Amino acid sequence: MALKCGIVGLPNVGKSTLFNCLSNAKAQAANFPFCTIEPNVGTITVPDERLTALAEIVSPERIVPTTIEIVDIAGLVKGASKGEGLGNKFLANIRETDAIIHVLRCFDDPNVVHVDGSVNPVRDKEIIDIELQLKDLETIDARVTKVQRAAGSGDKEAKKIFDHLSKIKNALEQGKSARTVLALNEDEELLNKELQLLTAKPVLYLCNVEEASVVSGNKYSQQIMEAVKDERAEVLIIGAAIEADIASLETYEERQMFLNDIGLEEPGVAKLIRAAYQLLNLQTYFTAGVKEVRAWTIHKGDTAPQAAGVIHTDFEKGFIRAEVIKYKDYITYKSEAAIKEVGKLGVEGKEYVVEDGDVMHFRFNV
Repeated sequence: MALKCGIVGLPNVGKSTLFNCLSNAKAQAANFPFCTIEPNVGTITVPDERLTALAEIVSPERIVPTTIEIVDIAGLVKGASKGEGLGNKFLANIRETDAIIHVLRCFDDPNVVHVDGSVNPVRDKEIIDIELQLKDLETIDARVTKVQRAAGSGDKEAKKIFDHLSKIKNALEQGKSARTVLALNEDEELLNKELQLLTAKPVLYLCNVEEASVVSGNKYSQQIMEAVKDERAEVLIIGAAIEADIASLETYEERQMFLNDIGLEEPGVAKLIRAAYQLLNLQTYFTAGVKEVRAWTIHKGDTAPQAAGVIHTDFEKGFIRAEVIKYKDYITYKSEAAIKEVGKLGVEGKEYVVEDGDVMHFRFNV
């Protein structure tokens, strides 16, 4: 399931430093704008303690975690929607992602140049928002032109599309992102997918702070939380420079000592990866056997046949049933035999909606 989050932001806010912490890919981190020209793509392992716990019980030959892709996209400047800077390329790269991690500079440092000369994360957020909104307005206006005449002549389907487009257009013209007004009915969801609006993508605002603020945030992160309170968005606080220091330590023990010293239970990148996973509306189910214990990625709401299809399309086509053990039961009873004895192994059909953490075994016939 090749779903990706794009890391975006103005030049020099810490995107590439953060990306280097997230993956083994090498993105140049330097103190000048546009140091990232081509988008760097990293495949990131999703931390999940449940996978380790299952492996301790099963003792498999190998353990396979689930992953997502993170894309480091070049920094944007004012006028990107009109092609300024690397604007057109930047916007095209965002369009190819499924969700956005918007990095905002929330620290003071005279040695790190800000492209606009001063630290103001709310202004920085609005710069990118406006450029994305302007690009979306172009998309909406082009589509309105196509359906307006048909809608006016009484075509009910065209009228429905026109009304939906008008609702989004009004929001964009008021400086709001499309995600703030999108409805959840099936017809409009299909149209939204077709439009591929940049501001319809789910977004996580990432406040990049200095070391002293990684636990509780600072005045800048508080400003961002206030600015996005009416959006369907999450805010996460992280220190990219601190994460780079953590990543440079060679042993687990050294990293834990460093984390304890600064008051963190785990690296911020672990929280970020899990937040990105949630942002993509994903969840995990497991398969557990002597060959491997493995985490599989599916969408929330997927049925058992759809989950089976992630392993192999034949599993979905020939699906018969799924044997399901709840994660907590697996941890409690320690073996499938014990789970069966207490009647905790469920046998589910095609309508079963998979829950996060289910341990599953599929029966199929092709």
